[in-house]
Amino acid sequence: MKPTDKLKLVSQLIDLPLLDKDRRWCGVVDDVEFDGGPGKPMRVKALLVGPGAYRGRAPGWMFWLVTKVAGSRISRVPFNQIDTIGSAVHLRCPAEKLGLHAVENRVRSWIPRKGAL
Repeated sequence: MKPTDKLKLVSQLIDLPLLDKDRRWCGVVDDVEFDGGPGKPMRVKALLVGPGAYRGRAPGWMFWLVTKVAGSRISRVPFNQIDTIGSAVHLRCPAEKLGLHAVENRVRSWIPRKGAL
């Protein structure tokens, strides 16, 4: 499915995994940002990824707890950077261009490279 096809946002987009152009996993779709307004066409502007995207979907106390555990980082994936949507959202660019691998790159240095890792 192409991004320009009709989508059911909740069942076909939210919580789908994101794969960058190199097929690396880089998160899941946590929320959707729209462009438009009353009396104007609504279009998907960006996909929101990261714990900061829970702000509008979670009760205040829960969002506070999430930010204490996971931070409030949020990345916006512009809709024009989406190649296809299927069982995963495939991007046209590397994850680093969109700030999606910042945490993974930082944590990678903490993990010892031994055995099966």
